[in-house]
Amino acid sequence: MVLQIAYCPPIEYFALLAKYSCVQLEAWEHYQKQSYRNRCRILTAGGPMDLRFPIVHDGAERITDIRVDYSTPWVRQSEYAIETAYDSSPFFLYYRDALFAILDAHPQTLWELDLALIRFFCEKIGIDPVLEPTPEFLGADVDIHPKHPSAYVPNPYSQVFSDRFGFVGNLSVMDLLFNEGPDAISYLIW
Repeated sequence: MVLQIAYCPPIEYFALLAKYSCVQLEAWEHYQKQSYRNRCRILTAGGPMDLRFPIVHDGAERITDIRVDYSTPWVRQSEYAIETAYDSSPFFLYYRDALFAILDAHPQTLWELDLALIRFFCEKIGIDPVLEPTPEFLGADVDIHPKHPSAYVPNPYSQVFSDRFGFVGNLSVMDLLFNEGPDAISYLIW
């Protein structure tokens, strides 16, 4: 299985990681705008919201060479949005510090940041796929993109703002982890 790198990926992504013991991450692709590479979707009191981080546009083409732009306070803003959205979720406080430590470490590249977050969520959910960069361009086996409809339908679970919006599916895996904690793995079906 070959997947694209993604920032706090949607639940669909982790359902695939849970299904396969070895997953290759496409390391030779070019950066693609408006993708999950530098955005994720969370559920807030105002409804679904995209969190994005800026990149440095310096001519780098390969996804592993794209640098994260820390010249704006996006880390602080993202942490505030996550805290505001999930502070009342049952398991947020158990995972908050470790998640924020990854963001606060300011990994230099998009690849390093996304991979650290993917590994964090895998560990906390309790899955252990081998994650390897592709040795050459292979292309992803599944197109997980915010602008393309997904065939994946997650099992509903308790969400903080379900009284306002009903169940909102395929958000960032952080929504599942913060709401279901150690039981998150049981929701990863494909």
